[in-house]
Formats: sequence, C-alpha cells, structure tokens
Amino acid sequence: MNDFSPSSIFRLPVYRSSAMVVSHGANLGDCLSFADELVLDDTYFVRPAARATRLALAPGDNGTFAITGNTEIGHPGATIHLDSCLTFMSIHGITTEVLVLVEVDEDGDVVEIYALPLAPLQPKQELVLVGVDTDNARAKLGEFACVSFTRGTRITMATGEQRRVEDLRVGDRVLTRDDGAQELRWIGQTTARAVGEFAPVHIAAGALHNADDLVVSPEHRLFVYQRSDELGAGRAELLIKARDLVNGTTVTRTDGGFVEYYQLLFDDHQIVYAEGIAAETLLADLRSSAILPEDVVAQMRAGTLRHSDRSYLDFDLLPVAKGDEDLTVALRRASTG
Repeated sequence: MNDFSPSSIFRLPVYRSSAMVVSHGANLGDCLSFADELVLDDTYFVRPAARATRLALAPGDNGTFAITGNTEIGHPGATIHLDSCLTFMSIHGITTEVLVLVEVDEDGDVVEIYALPLAPLQPKQELVLVGVDTDNARAKLGEFACVSFTRGTRITMATGEQRRVEDLRVGDRVLTRDDGAQELRWIGQTTARAVGEFAPVHIAAGALHNADDLVVSPEHRLFVYQRSDELGAGRAELLIKARDLVNGTTVTRTDGGFVEYYQLLFDDHQIVYAEGIAAETLLADLRSSAILPEDVVAQMRAGTLRHSDRSYLDFDLLPVAKGDEDLTVALRRASTG
C-alpha cells in the first residue's frame, strides 16, 4: 500500500450512492451515478436513513486520488476519480451542489460511487437534477479542501505588526514558526455559502490562548505544542483540524449566509500566526492545484515548487480514542504542562 504524506490526507463527508435514489424520471429507481449515466430533470429522493461517512483520500497518480488507511468507508489503496459536480434544486428553488467521486478496482471497474454535498442534505428531501458539470469539479473540490482564513483575521508580520489578511500583498514578509520571515508567494480569495461543510469554525478568544476570536475554514489545521501528552499521541507537536475542536460553546460553526475565504501560499508549507494561534498555510498539491495560478502549477509539475511535509502529527491519524472530553480543555492543559 502507498505511504502518504500526512499533510496531504483529507477526509471528506460522503454518502454512498444508495443514499439518493431517482423517485421520478427516466432513471426511476436508480441510485446516484456518474455523469454519463445521469439524466437532467430526474428527481432524487434522499433516503431517511442517509448518513455521511468520512472518506480519507490523498493525491494519487495521473490526477486521481487514493483511499488511505484511516478511512471510514471504501477500500484502502483503491483509486478514486473525481467525476463531476452536480446541481440539484429543491421544491423551494434552493440549489445544492454535489461532487461525484467514483471508486474503481485494479481493473478500472466501478466499485462504489460517493456523493460529497457542498451544502447539507436533508433526509426525505426531493431534489431535481438541473446541472451536470464535468469541467469544474476539481476547482470545487479545491475550494472545499483548501485551508483558508476569513476576512478580518490578523496575521503576524515579520516586524511583529498584526495585519488583516485581506490587506496582505504578494511579497509581504510574514513571520513563520519554522523558517522565520518568509515572503508571500500568492494570495487567493474565494466566496462560499457558509452552510454545511463550508460553514467556518469560530474559535472564541481564549479558547486556545488566542487573544481574539479566530474564524477559519473547517479543514484548517491548527498547530499545538503539548508540554504534557494529554492526547496520548506520543508526540509533542500536533496539527488539529478546526472542525475537530467544535464543542458548541467556545468553538462553534458559523452557519448561514456567505463567507469570504483567503488562502496564503509560500514557497513551502508554513505555520504562521493568526490572532496569536499557530495555523497552517495552503499546501500546494493535487487538491489545491485547481485554484492556483498557472505559473505556480507549472512549477509544481516541474518540481521547482516542492511543499515538504513538516514532521508534525496529524490528529486525524491518531490511533487513540478521542473520548468525550472537550478537546479545547485538554489542549489548553497540554500546552501549559
């Protein structure tokens, strides 16, 4: 089985194809499938027992992905193709985008089809298929998977100045944990509906020794140094996704409306300081390539821009039980010893 870089692994909340079945239309009775088999205007029914499960992926070969060992669904080592982005409309005229991922075996035969909704799916809901896009699915996945800061987040500069992320410019020197002052290579900006898996995570001031509130994308990993190994990781340095810290009180989802996200890219994958918290920057890999400028992608392909994996342990990969304790409490205790 392949050895994957921990920083390149991401876990997607997907549904099996059987969670959505055609209740009216040409494909009556069929489950969700890939683009070539779909028919516009078919109505899909979301089954009452439909539940999302985490599919763990890492960049594979020739633009594909591979299922990793810590997945909750699928076969580790199998290949995943990103097929399309579908647009569904509810009876109220609200649209929902769904990415279709196809798992294949060694012979290239389809094993399973997964749906990754970019807005919450409601059980017993009926949705009409109104769009099938096979050109922009990778960009949609890039927007979903990329780590992002929200407008207003203050980033620590090399001089110690606190500057809002929207005011940063390419070439600005930012303080990094591992390499000191580093110049910004690229700044991205996207606007997304703040619902479901796109809804940002709000970390209240003081929750993790942060001086002010910090709002980041759910997949954004925060750096934690444990003076005492409260999580049983066997390592002092950890990266923990913001979504894993949600506790309903000091760390919450900001659901509703739209959110403006900013992505920061350096010559290497870095840890910077946002509102006093150490947090990662964008990792240039297969996930993010669709939203990066062509010159950066060309350097990635040529091997002149190589984002190395830092020697931090990803919390998602811990083979230990997380337990019921509020993680923020455990982490505050760990960081103070």
